[in-house]
Amino acid sequence: MRYILFFLVFVCVNDSSAGIRLPKLFGNGMVLQRDEPIKIWGWANPNEKVTVSFKFQQKTVKAAINGTWQLFLAKEPAGGPYQLIIRGGKEGISIDDVLLGDVWVCSGQSNMEFAVSSSLNAKEEIENASFPLIRHIEIPKAMAYHPKDDLDRTVQWKQANSENVGRFTAVGYFYAKALQEKLNIPIGLIHTSWGGTDIETWISRSALETSNLFTADNMARKNVDLEQLIKQRKIDIIGSMQKKQDGFPKDALVKTFQNTAFDDSKWPLIKLPGLWEQSIENFDGVVWFRKTITLAADQVVGAGLLELARIDDSDETYVNGVKVGGLKNKYNDKRAYPISAGILKQGENVIAIRVEDTGGGGGLYGTPDEIKFTIGDDLISLAGNWKYQVESVFENSSSNTGNIGNPNDYPTLLFNAMIYPLTQFAIKGVIWYQGENNANRAYQYRTTFPLLINDWRTHWNLGIFPFYYVQLASWRGANGNSNAGSSWAELREAQSLTQSIANTGMAITIDIGETNDIHPKNKQDVGKRLAAIALNKTYGKKNVFSGPVLDNYTIKADSVIIAYKNVENGLLIKDKYGYVKGFELAGPDKKFHYAMANVTHNKIILSSKKVKKPIAVRYAWADNPNDANVFNNEGFPAVPFRTDDWEVTTRHVKYSIN
Repeated sequence: MRYILFFLVFVCVNDSSAGIRLPKLFGNGMVLQRDEPIKIWGWANPNEKVTVSFKFQQKTVKAAINGTWQLFLAKEPAGGPYQLIIRGGKEGISIDDVLLGDVWVCSGQSNMEFAVSSSLNAKEEIENASFPLIRHIEIPKAMAYHPKDDLDRTVQWKQANSENVGRFTAVGYFYAKALQEKLNIPIGLIHTSWGGTDIETWISRSALETSNLFTADNMARKNVDLEQLIKQRKIDIIGSMQKKQDGFPKDALVKTFQNTAFDDSKWPLIKLPGLWEQSIENFDGVVWFRKTITLAADQVVGAGLLELARIDDSDETYVNGVKVGGLKNKYNDKRAYPISAGILKQGENVIAIRVEDTGGGGGLYGTPDEIKFTIGDDLISLAGNWKYQVESVFENSSSNTGNIGNPNDYPTLLFNAMIYPLTQFAIKGVIWYQGENNANRAYQYRTTFPLLINDWRTHWNLGIFPFYYVQLASWRGANGNSNAGSSWAELREAQSLTQSIANTGMAITIDIGETNDIHPKNKQDVGKRLAAIALNKTYGKKNVFSGPVLDNYTIKADSVIIAYKNVENGLLIKDKYGYVKGFELAGPDKKFHYAMANVTHNKIILSSKKVKKPIAVRYAWADNPNDANVFNNEGFPAVPFRTDDWEVTTRHVKYSIN
């Protein structure tokens, strides 16, 4: 055998010019799933014999007439590193440093995409990263009209060390760390996520067509040309924008938009903060915002500070024609730009912002109190009406996304390009962090989320593999609550109900959210809580992995008694005075009021002077339930719940292809 190998020409992995080729997912440093048949596949010359060697196994297969080939090696236990060799004709591919362990897909939107470099204590985490058996691969962002057999671009498996880990998915990394501490086996992370995306774009077309979600839309018609639909939608959006503002402005005119003297009196109005998809149109492109504020003589003497919350994705910001700041592709960074003395003037002052968005949401987002101008002791709110003008609409958002546009334009686009190419690769399971983008139709998430889980399991064909996910953290959002309605609470309820699907688990994070940041930095506890579920449910450990869960409730006259499960070691109330918070009661009028609570023998007794005959209880039912403080003694927070079945605000909001 050694003499044959001596004369082989070994080519670079995934060299498309070679006769033999592997999927781009294969590469040096990869992790193969232990204890499962090992599928190896690729492309070669028609009818060419392909031989695969790994450890003590060797198998040969002949490529089909179309050049495709595949084979299965016998399952192997955890270990490594090993070498994987694929030979065809006079060519060979060598993949080195291959580990056998557990492979987890990490997917969702921006809170899964959130990198270690942006997480809590990032500097320390990066400096201390030395876990050679944790490997991470990031799937490139891409969209496709139809399922793709391979990824768009070459990718690399990276070791978890100080050089690489800053770019890892933070949730995935801290999950892997917690698993490896207990299991001491290699962990592979396949990170495939995209911020600001709807769940529908992650579901296959075949699954959507068999559901009853889209029967009124063109998507449900099997013969529809998705590519043509998307192209027509782009044409319609561009036409609508041109009609609304009498065409797009010429370059020469755009160059004057930041100037104080520019006349914006004919520009339409938009309320900020808010993404422009919520008020203008769903598109990617460039939009200018302008606002005029009036300052007195004593306000323009010194310097000031302009704060603009967050801008998705990039901005150039001007005050009175002078550029005062700008960040590129930093959608999660707050904008705070110092205004030097001499820029401001008595009377009218103009703030002009050029915002460029290449995918997902676009514009200024945050809370009203985060958009402001501070001059000395004076604080001027900038929330409210701004003038706006669309400079351009991108027909293709990025050369790296399949030249299609916005991943939320239509369903299946990300499934086709970022999930389907992975489905032949054996995995242990999935961790998922998504839902923020679906909060406005939270009730329908009761259907779409189980649909996605079952869809992925069908395509991977590995049985009912583990699917663990993160319930939405607390965040101010629209300040929704029980009486005004809370889409985020309704989304959390949909996530809770999804636990009825076999082999799923949910990590509660209402206690580690951030009121003013939809991307909380504490991803360490998120990863650890997901890992606690996996250690118990997948790996058979005896650890606690859940906080208190409502078991039953009893109404007695003017009080309600709550009994919990998962409190064998007792309840923990996180308040230095022992006050129990987060509970509400309602009577027949369906108006909720905060409840007084007492803990007795691991039960919570609720009452309210404003509710004489309680019939319903809610706990942590708000966009931002950061006052909820019931835990078990292992430190896991209680699961939000409601005992009523009254109609919720998102009950009739449906996904629509428009």
